[in-house]
Amino acid sequence: MNNTPRANRPHIGIFGRRNAGKSSLLNALTNQEVALVSEEAGTTTDPVYKNMELLPLGPIVLIDTAGIDDTGILGNLRMQKTSQVLDKTDLAILVIDATEDISDYELDIIGEFIKRQIPYISVLNKIDHPQRKSKTYFGNYLNISLNEVSTKTMEGIDQLKRLIIENISDSFAANTIVGDLLEAGDTCVLVTPIDSGAPRGRLILPQVQTLRDILDNNAMALVTKETNLKTSIGALAKPPKLVITDSQAFAEVDKILPSDIPLTSFSILFARNKGDLATIVTGINAIKTLQAYDKVLIAEICTHHKVAEDIASVKIPNILRKLESKIDISWCSGTAYPDNIEDYKLIIHCGACMINRKQMLSRIKKATEKGVPITNYGVFLAYATGILDRAIKPFNLQFDEI
Repeated sequence: MNNTPRANRPHIGIFGRRNAGKSSLLNALTNQEVALVSEEAGTTTDPVYKNMELLPLGPIVLIDTAGIDDTGILGNLRMQKTSQVLDKTDLAILVIDATEDISDYELDIIGEFIKRQIPYISVLNKIDHPQRKSKTYFGNYLNISLNEVSTKTMEGIDQLKRLIIENISDSFAANTIVGDLLEAGDTCVLVTPIDSGAPRGRLILPQVQTLRDILDNNAMALVTKETNLKTSIGALAKPPKLVITDSQAFAEVDKILPSDIPLTSFSILFARNKGDLATIVTGINAIKTLQAYDKVLIAEICTHHKVAEDIASVKIPNILRKLESKIDISWCSGTAYPDNIEDYKLIIHCGACMINRKQMLSRIKKATEKGVPITNYGVFLAYATGILDRAIKPFNLQFDEI
């Protein structure tokens, strides 16, 4: 459980006004003193993340946020962080203080939940307090049902845990990387180049997660370098059901692999698993319209040390500049994402293995709302290699050039 990547866990965000008991609720749900609790308003500044296991659901991550009524310059900065948490929230918990009057802050955040299509649970906290207001008072004003809890006496906490389990979408647990393309007993070949960008002594996260997904679906995996691919295919009793390669080896693998064997890449698999593959594929059409001084954003979640042949800072820019030498390329990394994405003619995103599906879908939504095409590394490299149709054929997709 402790080793489950955060990107693979349902993200449950805790929201509410200052001193409503958000941090206390986080501590109560985890049965640990995770978050700092104080009578001083605005104790929580940056979001607090806590991994835990909620049976029978499994590993989750809880996120404590700053108060939605935070004020001042620092308060505005904290609210920006809270907005970023909304981008990745699979389920929201709205905490309401039973001792305070209701306000428009609760109505506004509920409106955000609805706008972003985030399922939410409303919690009335401090029901142990002698000066608490009635559940009906809050429910009628907000037009919502409320679940009563006390983080002091722990009343209602077990019931809240059950509600969390019930409200996390079944599709989250059923989400698969490649399992729906394989049947039990099928062989899947993973081509994993070992170059200067490969971490010493281990595989990269998308390769590991894909390998585990193959095994979870009772199929078999053969892992090989591109230099041994021909020998590996020849050693099999029958052709593999699918070959998955690192996108940077597309050209070499395409030449080696017979045309009747399906081929795709880890990055394209993750474009489907974490986002919307059809939108990502359509976005590549923007390549043909790029002109001098057009701005292109390369977005990478990882903040690893750059190597000589780094895909984001070297390989993709080199290909772009062969198409148009005066393209204006910018980069963002980590969880940062520019507010001015409407200034870009194209966004080329990484595979998003380090963020959850909700956050990647939020990024795609922001781009499409601004009319900015978005694609990803794997789709871009398949297009540049001239094999995009082959790389997306396993998903019953076809590249329709505009």
